[in-house]
Amino acid sequence: MAKVKKEEQEELLEKKLWKAADKLRKNMDAAEYKHVVLGLIFLKYISDAFEELFNKLQSGEGEFEGADPEDRNEYLAEKVFYVPPSARWTWLQGRAKLPTIGKDLDDAMDAIEKDNTSLRGVLPKAYAQEKLDKQSLGGLVDLVGTATLGTKEAQSKDLLGKVFEYFLGEFALAEGKKGGQFYTPGSVVQLLVEMLGPYEGRVFDPCCGSGGMFVQSTKFIQAHQDHYKKYTNNLALNPLDRISIYGQESNQTTWRLAKMNLAIRGIDSSNVKWNNEGSFLNDAHKDLKADYIIANPPFNDSDWSGELLRDDARWSILGQKLVPPPGNANYAWIQHFLYHLAPTGMAGFVLSKGSLTTNTSGEGDIRKRLIEEDLIDCVVNLPTKLFLNTQIPACLWFVRRNKTHRKGEILFIDARN
Repeated sequence: MAKVKKEEQEELLEKKLWKAADKLRKNMDAAEYKHVVLGLIFLKYISDAFEELFNKLQSGEGEFEGADPEDRNEYLAEKVFYVPPSARWTWLQGRAKLPTIGKDLDDAMDAIEKDNTSLRGVLPKAYAQEKLDKQSLGGLVDLVGTATLGTKEAQSKDLLGKVFEYFLGEFALAEGKKGGQFYTPGSVVQLLVEMLGPYEGRVFDPCCGSGGMFVQSTKFIQAHQDHYKKYTNNLALNPLDRISIYGQESNQTTWRLAKMNLAIRGIDSSNVKWNNEGSFLNDAHKDLKADYIIANPPFNDSDWSGELLRDDARWSILGQKLVPPPGNANYAWIQHFLYHLAPTGMAGFVLSKGSLTTNTSGEGDIRKRLIEEDLIDCVVNLPTKLFLNTQIPACLWFVRRNKTHRKGEILFIDARN
């Protein structure tokens, strides 16, 4: 009974933090406040992890004998971000009641970026802006300071992961339609990943939002380690090293969320790229052939620059050129995914349900070609109203380059109820 109560308390941490943080928002827009809060949570996490290792180095016991607690290389060796003195949580929390707390936080984010190349251009620096009430900001610093997020014990329970995911979901709800740009419901992400089973290899999401597909892929590997051992000799690797991730995002603030979301999990995000042209006009991974593609592209996007890309090499399906319509990107995404699949690769992605039946501007011909070449493995009909940013009914497509089972067949799963 005591164990159940303890678990309930842990589950409540993210909800408790959210309620208190939301009260401090006052008249600030959720889209902006999101970066303020998530930036502070990230800062608390890396500061906790840093201070735990700092104390061990300072004590100089065992393997840390003679170590210098201010040597950045000591932290690099342990995969911990180095936090300079002016960015450490204890110092910042001591200044929470001062009117300069906004500038102190901006300076702290700058200092962390200078000392950690993987975070350059990623952390929010919006704390000194006038419209952000400094008393509320100080209250937020005190509030986040009550949670222990980055110690080894907290990491083993994935406390920060739970808080970050919960906050992303709540902010997506608060933002409504725009929230869908960075957030796919966890149940949908989990279903896609469980059905694909990315045990090892290259995982690609060319419209990666805040990186949820990558996070779930690593969770999948960690949850299925025993099963994984049957299929590989690669037993010595850390679960996080069994997949390499590749992503692209056109919204810079969403890309920053993804970089933070992955950094807190220790996932290498060096191949998660941003450019504002997006995957169609400026493919950041032109030569990539991925083992798994997992994605939730924008539904029925009419503004994808299709007219500029009529001669693109991606529109060839096994030697036959079929150009997707310029007024709807759904089939352009399918062909983009296929183009980036390795010879034995699989893709699972969300599309509007209309993609299953449409015959507009050659879409029916593309779908026919996909079926004739036996590239479609499975289709899942989803329940309605799952997505925050649209009422359009959705489905999941699974395509596979080299079907080893159900040859000549497509599995249809009706999960509407």
